[in-house]
This record gives sequence, C-alpha cells and structure tokens, in this order.
Amino acid sequence: MASLNEPWMVESGLKGSSKEAGRYCRTAHNMSSSSLRKKSEIRLVSKVPCRLLRQFLANLQEVILGTKLSILFPVIPLAIVAECHGLGRPWVFALSLLGLIPLAERVSFLTEQIAYYTGPTVGGLLNATCGNATELIIAIFALSQRKIDVVKYSLLGSILSNILLVLGTSLICGGLANLRKEQKYDRKQADVNCLMLLLGLLCQILPLLFQFAGPSKAVTANPTLQLSRASSIVMLIAYGVYIYFQLFTHRQMFEAEEDSDEGEESSEEAAVIGFWSGFVWLVGMTLVIALLSEYVVDTIEVASDTWGLSVSFLSIILLPIVGNASEHAGAIIFAFKNKLDITLGVALGSATQIGMFVVPLCVIVAWIMDIKMDLNLNLIETGSLALAIIVTGFTLQDGTSHYMKGLVLLLCYIVIAACFFVLKTPLKQSSPNRLGLQVPTAAGLAF
Repeated sequence: MASLNEPWMVESGLKGSSKEAGRYCRTAHNMSSSSLRKKSEIRLVSKVPCRLLRQFLANLQEVILGTKLSILFPVIPLAIVAECHGLGRPWVFALSLLGLIPLAERVSFLTEQIAYYTGPTVGGLLNATCGNATELIIAIFALSQRKIDVVKYSLLGSILSNILLVLGTSLICGGLANLRKEQKYDRKQADVNCLMLLLGLLCQILPLLFQFAGPSKAVTANPTLQLSRASSIVMLIAYGVYIYFQLFTHRQMFEAEEDSDEGEESSEEAAVIGFWSGFVWLVGMTLVIALLSEYVVDTIEVASDTWGLSVSFLSIILLPIVGNASEHAGAIIFAFKNKLDITLGVALGSATQIGMFVVPLCVIVAWIMDIKMDLNLNLIETGSLALAIIVTGFTLQDGTSHYMKGLVLLLCYIVIAACFFVLKTPLKQSSPNRLGLQVPTAAGLAF
C-alpha cells in the first residue's frame, strides 16, 4: 500500500512525517467524522499510466467516494440546475440543504488531512475554526442580506440541536445498546464546556434585560448594541483562551481515548491525499458550501410561505439538523460503542464553538459591515437556551449515563421544537431611510 500512496505523499514533501503529526490530532470531532468514512479501493486507479491523471483520480476517489454520504453528492448539481432554470424555490431550498450534508463532512475530512502535515497545533486551530464552517458561511450570507433574524435563529438552533437533540439521542442509543454495562465518562471536559456555555448565556441574557431596565426601547437600543459588541470581544478572548487550554495546557482532557485494537489501526493511519491537494479541495468545497448557503438564505422565506412553516422553525430546527447531520450520526455511532467521551466531545464541543466563537464573530462582522446586530434574543429564545443549558448541566453532573437522561433531553428538544412550530414570529424587515441606511420597521418584535 505504501507504493500506492506514494504519489500524493511525495506531493507534500512530507512523506513519513504525517503519522507522527496525525497521531496527536485525534480529537472527538475528528473521530466522530471518521465514523462515516469508508476506505476506497485504489487498485484500478493505480494502473493509470499518467502520473498526474492517476493522482487526480485517486484524490477524486478519496474525496468524493470516501464517505458513506457520497450518495447525496448528485443533489448538488440538481440544486444548481434548479436555481439556474428558475424551478420552484422551495425545491432549491430543499436540494441545497441536502447538498450541504456531505459537504460539511468532507470539510472535516479535508481539515484532518491537512492537519497530518501541519502538526497538532495548526491542526487543532483548523478544527477549532472550521468545525462549524457551514453555520458560519450561512450566517455571513444572511448578514450580507441583512436577515439578522435568520442569523440568530440558525445559531441558536445549532446550540439547542447539539446539547439536546444530538446528546439526547446519543444517550438513548448508548443506554439501550449497553443496558448491562456501566456507562461512565470523564466529567472534566463536560464541565469546561458547560462553563463556557454559561458564560455565553450570560452575555446573551444581559442585553435582553436592558429592555426591562430602561425606560424605553429608544433609550436602550444603543447601550444594548454597545454591550453586545463589548461582550462579543470578551467571548472571543475567552474562546481563544479555551483553545490554548485545549491544545496546550490541558490537551489530555480533550484527546479522544481509543481501545487497544483500534489504537493499533489508528497508529498506522496516514494522509491519503497530499497537502496542496487537500488545500485545493478544501477551498473548492468551501466555495460550493458558500453557493448552496446563498441559495438557502435566498429561498428560506419562500419555502416558509409554501410549506406553511415559520422562518424561525426552519432556522432553529431544520437548518441545524441538516447542517450537522454528519456529526450527529458520528456521535450516535460512538454512543452505541459506549464511548461517551467522544460523544460528549462532539456535542458539547460543537455547541461551545457556536456559542463562543461563531455568535460573537457574527456580531463583529456585522459591526464591520455597519449592520446593527446585537446579542439580544427574544424572551422565548433566550429562555429556551437558558433552560436547555441548565438541564444539560444537571444531566452530566454525576459522570454516569443511562437512556432515561437521553430521553429527558430529547423530550426537551421536542417541546422547544413544538413551541417554535406554533409560534410564527414575523421576520423583522429593513427599509432604507432618507440617508440610505437600513432601519427596522414595525413588522416584528425587537430582536
């Protein structure tokens, strides 16, 4: 097999060093994503005489066919054709959502491939910034169209989905599959993530309280925006310290433990594509994600009207489920194997990344774009987030698990989903004033 891997190993100029670098990059997120991958048969490709063509076909086979979600790749050109030929907008929305599922998993795969060559530090930073690239790209496109509600709804939904739906479903599956085994996990990582989520919750609650502390919304609007921007800077600093804590001082708390039999297999793993090939593929995948994200943002309101579902329900419930489908499946698979440390690392780690990195980053980006986005959620959204974090914290306090805990988390998510299904809050529209600036109209509640 070494001879077959040689073309793309030589491409990077780092043949032989990837094993040492990759061994320290097996975080819970990496292992969860790898559970959906499959080995590609490259014997036929190796018989191609042209070296460049052989390398391209090998990379194409590893990137496109090296996942169990490859069956969804044909949906991507269908979404593009539907958009270009003016087919039904709801179909464009649905096809774009389905197309984002394999792309999100492939971005994780390519990030890990690059990490084999860059080492544990840069690899960890890539994982910390690209782990939720889909949500970030969707949020940026929604901001560019001044759909602030969609940004807040989708990011809130990502946090709720991870700590209630993903974790709840995983604990149920793990509990039922291991009824006769004691399920334990290390509380240290969970405690750190819960503390970070509570800090993010505090930064989102305080702007909401300005509505009740001030004499009028006109008076409290500017202080709320200023507080949100200051809090976002604090959150980004806290996340930076969290990354340093995770990669350097307490790295052993976040590294996924492996069984002895799987450890032998993982120790023999090496990069299957070269560094520059992985970088080019990563850029290409990101551009396709950006294109489909633009389709999603453009068609979400039309899909909402056609299907009779509110934009808040589509953004909070549907978007996060589709965007994180690969991570969700991986977390459940490892719960079946009674590896709850990996499951918790995926669910809580992703929620922490959204709450402490993506959310404040969107506020800062909106600030740069001269868009008045703050951290002030509606009362129901903030209350749902607060109760979800509290329930999750109580669930994980004793270091053991069973299916009843997962059932409670899942039922909490179902109740919240039913709430937003019934509650049809209109989107806050924006209209230009005399100076050409965008100001909110009275179409919806203050958000």
